[in-house]
Amino acid sequence: MHDYYMNLAIEVAKKGKGKTHTNPLVGAIIVCNDEIIAEGAHLEYGKEHAERNAIASCLTPEKIFNSTLYVTLEPCSHYGKQPPCVQVIIESGIKEVVIGQLDPNALVAGKGIKRLEEAGIKVTSGVLTQQVKALNRFYNFFHEHSRPFISLKQAITLDGKIAVNESRTPITGKEVYDWVRLERGAYQAILVGSQTVIIDDPKLTTTAKLYQPPLRIVLDRRGRLFNHQNRVIFEDASAQVWLFTESKEEVTFPDHVKVFRQEKVTIESVVEELKRQGIQSVYVEGGSRVHDAFVESELWDEMITYLAPKVIGGNASNSISSTRESNHLIELTDVTYQQLGQDMRINGRKV
Repeated sequence: MHDYYMNLAIEVAKKGKGKTHTNPLVGAIIVCNDEIIAEGAHLEYGKEHAERNAIASCLTPEKIFNSTLYVTLEPCSHYGKQPPCVQVIIESGIKEVVIGQLDPNALVAGKGIKRLEEAGIKVTSGVLTQQVKALNRFYNFFHEHSRPFISLKQAITLDGKIAVNESRTPITGKEVYDWVRLERGAYQAILVGSQTVIIDDPKLTTTAKLYQPPLRIVLDRRGRLFNHQNRVIFEDASAQVWLFTESKEEVTFPDHVKVFRQEKVTIESVVEELKRQGIQSVYVEGGSRVHDAFVESELWDEMITYLAPKVIGGNASNSISSTRESNHLIELTDVTYQQLGQDMRINGRKV
């Protein structure tokens, strides 16, 4: 029966999708004598956690005593924006806690289970772990690898081109256009190079309804955008803009723009700063040199390609290219294919 109730807890956890920001999606089910007496989810960043919501929502609180709590993620044992969940579980009289996944966050990481067991509560863990992990793949990756999960996204023609003569060139159709604007919302940050901002003048926003929209990150080593403040990302304050540059020129930007000055802007230095800032996931939209810099650094995890049945040819801009010498072939795994209108979405993980 553990699998059955954990599956229900997974579905409950999804109620918080888009609202928990950097916090994980968590679902909880309370069962007494094979009867579900309460359920709860973490529904908003900084607000009550799933276990507390489940206990508080129970209409027959007397049944909680000696009941079993099914929760997708190990209950927290520390004070943050909310008090520790293990304390309310202990005080409620719950006799057993069944956990889907141990929390990789060092603040929890086994401490929650230890507190529960010390209080005499039976703990069972590792139930439907892979399904539970799928709820929070970026959260898990960030805490397991100590850096953000990075996806490289590109839209290309059949001959691997991305633009005509470095001008704004729509490659894919409306179906991909709409899909990408939703897909951006799954990430905490969207990253491009200064060339993309100058040529395409993108807004870099999402149509997803979120607690907080993705950051817009621009790599501008030479400070080229200092003289292009008429671009939409500087005029649109609906989401923050983070600018990484080596330029020491003092320029006043709008309040929603933050400038990170580094001695040398590299993929490694940027990713390290994003890690320090707690950014768990990044959606890299290019251009070609930015993508190639990520490929060279090996600091990327997934390639998302939108392939259009079109050809440009000639000296048009190539996808993922630079002047460096190519020296090996990179294999992708877990590759999936999806038709979107006339275009194809191809997604694969770096081995």
